[in-house]
Amino acid sequence: MTDFTSDAVELLTYLLPGFTAAWLFYGLTSHQKPTQFERVVQALIFTFVIQVLLQLLKGLLISIGSIFTVGVWSDVIELSGSFLIAIAVGAIVAYFTNSDSFHKRLRQLGFTSRTSHPSEWFCAFTDHVTYVILHLKDGRRLYGWPKEWPIDPQRGQFYIQVPSWIDVDGKAIDLPQLDGVLIHVEDVDWVEFMRHDEKTR
Repeated sequence: MTDFTSDAVELLTYLLPGFTAAWLFYGLTSHQKPTQFERVVQALIFTFVIQVLLQLLKGLLISIGSIFTVGVWSDVIELSGSFLIAIAVGAIVAYFTNSDSFHKRLRQLGFTSRTSHPSEWFCAFTDHVTYVILHLKDGRRLYGWPKEWPIDPQRGQFYIQVPSWIDVDGKAIDLPQLDGVLIHVEDVDWVEFMRHDEKTR
């Protein structure tokens, strides 16, 4: 029983950096968390990458140690190093995902036509930072700046600042007394994105 407990603790210690990197990735990006099985698979992939980088770091430090002594490589140093690498890996992957820089380069090379964003909905709001018109299901139209918007087109809310209702004649009815309007995404039929060069009213 003691051996089993020891092996379990050792396994968890080995896998913990991978789960840390995966947790950080989903905490810093807008990607929806996948199923438990998929998260375990992703954590295992992160663990593999982290262990490779850890062995490279270990080799580098041992090489430096042959010139002058820095310290002794120990289990504590290895655990600390794997944890720091996990944080770095999770943060770097999240950065490249949020900036779409890696997929942008792959698109330029013709490897893919996809972005790193979780959906077309998210991509539209991220790449077109501008005023919008929300067409509500009851026929009303709301113009304004989307300070907050839902990641998922099926749930969440819009927070529209500088709001104006647009009447049937296309005239704006300003709401200067309001800081903003909160609209549930389920009440929105579709969204118009204004041109970037539109003058702020």
